[in-house]
Amino acid sequence: MCSLDYNACYINESHIIGSRVSSSKKDTAESQSGEKVVLITGGAKRVGASICRLLHAGGAKIMIHYRSSVNEARALQAELNLQRPNSAAIIQGDLLNLAILPSLVQETINHFGRLDVLINNASSYYATEIGEIEDDQWDDLIGSNLKAPLFLAQAAATELRKQQGCIVNITDMHVERPKKGYIVYSVAKAGLVTLTKSLAHELSPEVRVNAVAPGPVMWPEDNPQFNEVYRQRVISQTLLKRIGEGDDVAKAVRFLIEDAPFMTGQVIAVDGGRSLNL
Repeated sequence: MCSLDYNACYINESHIIGSRVSSSKKDTAESQSGEKVVLITGGAKRVGASICRLLHAGGAKIMIHYRSSVNEARALQAELNLQRPNSAAIIQGDLLNLAILPSLVQETINHFGRLDVLINNASSYYATEIGEIEDDQWDDLIGSNLKAPLFLAQAAATELRKQQGCIVNITDMHVERPKKGYIVYSVAKAGLVTLTKSLAHELSPEVRVNAVAPGPVMWPEDNPQFNEVYRQRVISQTLLKRIGEGDDVAKAVRFLIEDAPFMTGQVIAVDGGRSLNL
């Protein structure tokens, strides 16, 4: 279990101590009154944090997964629990370690009493030039962007079927037009789109599976390629002549969860029209 394997996966106890016994009835009752329980990978910052905040504002209970962003995760947890006590928890884990993935799902169920939504948001993103690609880069990019979403979906399938829940995968606008120099990342995200459609088949009719494909939404951190000249060129290629915000992606995710009961196997582009203008 995650809570026992402190080297691989740790669930924050600051709002969980005693909850498996003393709060389980309360959490289950509240969930049955209409509140969804959401597990989101990579939810501590950037787009993931925007998704957490928007869904939480709508009444959801959030299990925020993170790998190394512990300070951001704790701050977001505190922020959300200040708004609504015991509505957010955090769990640490390396998604490349397949052994701990079922525990991410089970700890969410143990804490909140159920799981309604899985959001595969966590992603490694960096360039891989032909002639310089290494095995560890392949393992990292394929692992975080494709392999982990598959095995998390597999681990969550029984509970999501029980709750008639849904999965939302965060992919990329460059799936159809791969970005030069990012071949492994592009392959991984293309695989995630196919995984979305395959899971829609496999988990129907109980579970809906869709994806959101962001374009220029929040510039990557610590990537020298994204200098001011490059940014202005990207903006000029969007039909709306601006970049997006985390909330733009979060609103698309919320739509797929709350307002799209007859949609499955679909991908929504949130790219300001850039994919039409390349």
